[in-house]
Amino acid sequence: METTLRGVGVSHGVAVGEVRHMGTAVLEPPAKQIPAEEAEREQGRARQAVDAVAADLTARGNLAGGEAQAVLEAQAMMAQDPELMADVDRRIAVGSTAERAVYDALAAYRELLAGAGEYLAGRVADLDDVRNRIVARLLGVPMPGVPDSDEPYVLVARDLAPADTALLDPTLVLGFVTEEGGPTSHSAILARALGVPAVVALPGAGELTEGTVVAVDGSTGDVFVNPSEEKKAELRAAAAERKAALAASTGPGATADGHRVPLLANVGGPADVPAAVEAGAEGVGLFRTEFLFLDDSKNAPSEQKQVEAYRQVLEAFPEGRVVVRVLDAGADKPLDFLTPADEPNPALGVRGLRTLLDHPEVLRTQLTALAKAAEGLPVHLEVMAPMVADRADAKAFADACRAAGLTAKFGAMVEIPSAALRARSILREVEFLSLGTNDLAQYTFAADRQVGAVSRLQDPWQPALLDLVASAAEAARAEGKSCGVCGEAASDPLLACVLTGLGVTSLSMGAASLPYVRATLAKFTLAQCERAAAAARSADSAEEARGAAQAVLSGE
Repeated sequence: METTLRGVGVSHGVAVGEVRHMGTAVLEPPAKQIPAEEAEREQGRARQAVDAVAADLTARGNLAGGEAQAVLEAQAMMAQDPELMADVDRRIAVGSTAERAVYDALAAYRELLAGAGEYLAGRVADLDDVRNRIVARLLGVPMPGVPDSDEPYVLVARDLAPADTALLDPTLVLGFVTEEGGPTSHSAILARALGVPAVVALPGAGELTEGTVVAVDGSTGDVFVNPSEEKKAELRAAAAERKAALAASTGPGATADGHRVPLLANVGGPADVPAAVEAGAEGVGLFRTEFLFLDDSKNAPSEQKQVEAYRQVLEAFPEGRVVVRVLDAGADKPLDFLTPADEPNPALGVRGLRTLLDHPEVLRTQLTALAKAAEGLPVHLEVMAPMVADRADAKAFADACRAAGLTAKFGAMVEIPSAALRARSILREVEFLSLGTNDLAQYTFAADRQVGAVSRLQDPWQPALLDLVASAAEAARAEGKSCGVCGEAASDPLLACVLTGLGVTSLSMGAASLPYVRATLAKFTLAQCERAAAAARSADSAEEARGAAQAVLSGE
């Protein structure tokens, strides 16, 4: 019998296939004692396993490239954390086997993360994956992961570790469904980059029986269990219609009546550029520069290394706009040479611009490198600071840009509610705003973007979040300046229309979403978008807001 389950759609498209589950978790190693004379050998085994796992994660990152590379390199650093290794050595010295010592040391660290505020608790899934990989290697058993299958299937899991998601083969994995996660989790972001339909935060996903046929709609979040032939045909027809519309939609982003809305790409480094160019991106709305700094958590990259990497991206968009976010370190992106290790709640502590202002030499080097990278190029370089809270923050960043000799425009990210509420004040110091809706939702609703249990509060359709977007956009319009969106909200075609109606002046997203947004915007006039935005803001929930906007745009 056909039934329908509802999760959170995070990657467009339709997938119909049989369910295959991820492998089961690694068994807990036995707690047996070893003689003292074997301690040194066990410590050596532990180090070899850790180094091998770190090397494997790094290699997977190199193969995957782009945002996946940064995520996997961060996991590799987690595996080789010196404090963790010291704890493993201590446990072995008092009689634990290598595998038990690794298991217990990582369990202790897991408890610290889980209790360090919801933001860091979201890193627990990544830590569990590191633990499983090391323990599996020490036990000599296969690492649980993506099932081995010659036939295409729909992958179902409690959650997907970045190492698994990054190397999914889209010719075999038709789509995936997870019980945990949210619209801005690592798995969701990587799914969009792969172009694989995905639904996350689906209650009871783990209870789907192996081999059951499901139809996954990554746009709506619906998962149809045992779909009828009519339902399959309906979904495939809708998918074919969307595909045809995408193929017919080319050129700059604009509404049906010609109101221009530049469509830009989010990139994590040079590896993401080809897909952005192929998708017709008019530039880059968010160039995350963390990838350079994750290579070595103990030292900042040299100015020359930064110049070379930045120039590769800038050269790809001659005459285009490239918006660079300076280093956003802290919280779930710690760097040994920058971020304190003992903050009780790093998400609310020294991160983003606060970190850079505490280390002005790191900011100065990055800004100087950006200025040199842009020399002689016709590109329109813009540089923005993450986690700006008020006018004082904005002024400090603007002063640093001028001191570094930057002729580029400089702006502020709106990720903290105070910045949205006081946007006009901030715009007296900078030249543009860019809304990071992922963090803005997280701080508005006190809801970690990595925790599935609070995913409804991470929904970018939440009316309170739309109110903050409107506040920032209205301030920018009053000051005659631009206000873009570079968070994942921009990748939702329907929401892109609402954001346009709220007064947002550009939209930036993963390359795979650009055709969907371009085609949808072209269907509606600016006036229709404005009416849809007003209807969404008058709602009381995210679901009602989406429904109200849909009703307006469909003419109901």
